[in-house]
Amino acid sequence: MDLVLHGGALPTFLLDRLVAATGATAVDPRPPQVTRLRNAVRGPAFAALVPLIEGEALDWAFVEPGRKLADFGLIAFDMDSTLITIECIDELADFAGRKAEVSAVTEAAMRGELDYRASLRRRLALLAGLDARVLARVFAERLELSPGARELLAAAQAAGLRTAILSGGFTYFTERLRIELGLDFATSNELEISGGKLTGRVVGDIVDASAKAHHLSRLRDDLGLSREQVMACGDGANDLLMLAEAGLSVAYRAKPAIRERADVAINFSGLDGILNLFEAA
Repeated sequence: MDLVLHGGALPTFLLDRLVAATGATAVDPRPPQVTRLRNAVRGPAFAALVPLIEGEALDWAFVEPGRKLADFGLIAFDMDSTLITIECIDELADFAGRKAEVSAVTEAAMRGELDYRASLRRRLALLAGLDARVLARVFAERLELSPGARELLAAAQAAGLRTAILSGGFTYFTERLRIELGLDFATSNELEISGGKLTGRVVGDIVDASAKAHHLSRLRDDLGLSREQVMACGDGANDLLMLAEAGLSVAYRAKPAIRERADVAINFSGLDGILNLFEAA
């Protein structure tokens, strides 16, 4: 495997220790952001250096040598706190004066401490009666793409990958992002609106972790792809089943339990840090 370190300059003292710890046979520097150690072995000696690596605000991953972005056919994203910087439901709750209460439940759900379906129903109930026009305000005033999202999407689309949002969030936001970013697919929950106000419910069944995984596997099969040709990115417990359906799973600024089970963890870089993992086309 190759060890890729990225997100900033790698100090010489740390590089020397990493080469010794991993037995790497060559160093391929790509200044100023990426260093690839060829034929590196991951073991206890490397693990001992992880605090030093992260102390330099560097991300790292062991990856198969020779893998190119164009080897993939599909990249799927969670939306809230992954493709975008906010949790939309928390921002909606702010307009209802319930942000702290809703945010606490969101955090617990993303850590896997609460059942997602039950937690979503609980949070939505607090939004009942909210003027539906606040949806447009959240999109216009508060929704921002995560750093590097546009760059990653542009590179993926140029390499021929299909792109998807698979979210436990809301169609009002996923559909607008799908159109704005030129994505191929989007799946999420549809908020029920009656008389111009949110009812505190969704239309139809809730898109939860199982549904996200199902949609990813369905897309993969519809596109005639193998599991190894699929990449998925997420940050919370609701993403774990989806990540497990992908050949390359990426935890983006994620909760610890998600980082531990993903193939790659991006803690410091933007989403475009994923591009550092691949060889030049």
